[in-house]
Amino acid sequence: MGSELAHKILTRQILPMLVLAAATTFLPSAFGQVPLDRVPRIDSTDAEQVATGKSVYGAKCASCHGAKLEGQPNWRMRLANGRLPAPPHDQTGHTWHHTDADLFGITKHGLKPYAPAGYQSDMLAFDGRLSDDQIGAVIAYIKSTWPAGIRARQAGVKQPETA
Repeated sequence: MGSELAHKILTRQILPMLVLAAATTFLPSAFGQVPLDRVPRIDSTDAEQVATGKSVYGAKCASCHGAKLEGQPNWRMRLANGRLPAPPHDQTGHTWHHTDADLFGITKHGLKPYAPAGYQSDMLAFDGRLSDDQIGAVIAYIKSTWPAGIRARQAGVKQPETA
């Protein structure tokens, strides 16, 4: 029974998170991540941009990621369909582990360019649904909710070099 439980934990909790972490950490440069000069201004201290982002987030993102950025319950465990629930965007999630360019690219293009072949996600691509400035505003809003220490750590995340 012990090894059965360990296998279940490994396959339903740990392995999916390792795959997602590897996909969003190492693969963006291989699939053509968004160049830094194409990322809109993202300023979590700009009250107007944050207010716009909060409004857009409420209309377009909160239904999956939660009105308080809390994500879906048990977001680290696969659903029956094999996909992972929407993660939180507050300080308890992993959003702050990614650069602004990666957050922008994932929001604009979905996870497909950032994930291994065959990886399936319910994350929509918002290209054509939101402007680049709206996506930047949403990211600014999310970042504005993080404690100063988390914002500082996210600012220190290095952008992978592209060829």
